[in-house]
Amino acid sequence: MRIWNDEKVKNAVLIGTLCSVLYLCVYFARNILGAVTPQILEEGQFSTEYIGSLSSWFFAFYAVGQLVNGIIGDRVKARNMLSAGLLLSGVCSLLMPTLLPWQLPTSAVYGMTGYFLAMIYAPMTKTVAENTEPLYATRCSLGYTLASFLGSPLAGVTAAVFAWQTAFYISGAALVAMAITCFAGFLWFEKRGIVTYGRYTRKEKQSGSIRVLLERQIVKFTLVSIVTGVIRTSVVFWIPTYVSQYLGFSPKASASIYTVSTLAISSAAFIAAFLYERLRRNMNLTLLVAFGASALSFLLVYLVPQPVCNIAGLVLAITMANCASTMLWSWYCPSLRDTGMVSSATGFLDFVSYMAAAVSSTLFAGASTTIGWKNLILIWFILMAFGTAICVRDGLRKKEGEMV
Repeated sequence: MRIWNDEKVKNAVLIGTLCSVLYLCVYFARNILGAVTPQILEEGQFSTEYIGSLSSWFFAFYAVGQLVNGIIGDRVKARNMLSAGLLLSGVCSLLMPTLLPWQLPTSAVYGMTGYFLAMIYAPMTKTVAENTEPLYATRCSLGYTLASFLGSPLAGVTAAVFAWQTAFYISGAALVAMAITCFAGFLWFEKRGIVTYGRYTRKEKQSGSIRVLLERQIVKFTLVSIVTGVIRTSVVFWIPTYVSQYLGFSPKASASIYTVSTLAISSAAFIAAFLYERLRRNMNLTLLVAFGASALSFLLVYLVPQPVCNIAGLVLAITMANCASTMLWSWYCPSLRDTGMVSSATGFLDFVSYMAAAVSSTLFAGASTTIGWKNLILIWFILMAFGTAICVRDGLRKKEGEMV
């Protein structure tokens, strides 16, 4: 094949493939609790608020982990961070079925699962950005973004086929196996010279580094991270419960609907790439279109309660929100490689994203029983309308030297 004659392309394919597979395992494990929640609630031992608190602990620890591990990731070899994070989170996942009836230890262990999984994304993105050409770095990022979206339907299939306890065991075993594969794979990359470290370093002091990020629109993309984080994380987490409680489907049917819905949502990576190219590689305009379409779709969900149309609108709304998220993680973050702060900046953006998800998950759990699911949909619409508003100025002005 011609692809193997180009060393740079071949190396990008090898790195991107390993990163995509390991990130699929990460998102499979991350989405297991949401996928099995209807099963757990049907048993009657646990409340919606309890499950909501568990998800909030996870997102909060994940957020803090992204911030801390993002900084560490600029200094430590990716091989060690990635394999350790996968191994430790796998052990925690294996403990979950045994601990679930005891709230305090369960919250601690599930929170630590989030922290250990947060050792993956920022150093992985830094490694890809520094060891592949910019175009290939973007395509690698799209690959593991797609893998992250596919983690949800994979969790849905597992929840539909197995009891919730078995689903946790499967996700834990997958993480442990991936830890071993990741360590061996990156060790081989390093020996072959495919992956090297320290190619880009900070050229200025910390204050200068912050100024550089401000010039790269870090404030705007922080807001983008917050609003998309709520939708891609908290709203997706509650889809099975929403379908079960608001639309009246059984837990098994809800798991199947979750699988099909999240499989459709995984197309966001392709849609984002298509929009970006059709809009002449204008990242800001792509964000504007994605947020606007998501807001309109949530409005449709609010106005049309008929189950099929409601689910279709919800899927479209989340898909378009994930298109905006894809622009952030697959285009903006890799474009920062010349700053020497890809891991730190990515970790910070993930931190604010998941802190927003942690807060919103708890609020959604309580709000679903107080103000009702219909009013929650209105809140989701407002979030996407806000996302549209923060992108209007940059999205409508003429593109000027935008980074690819």
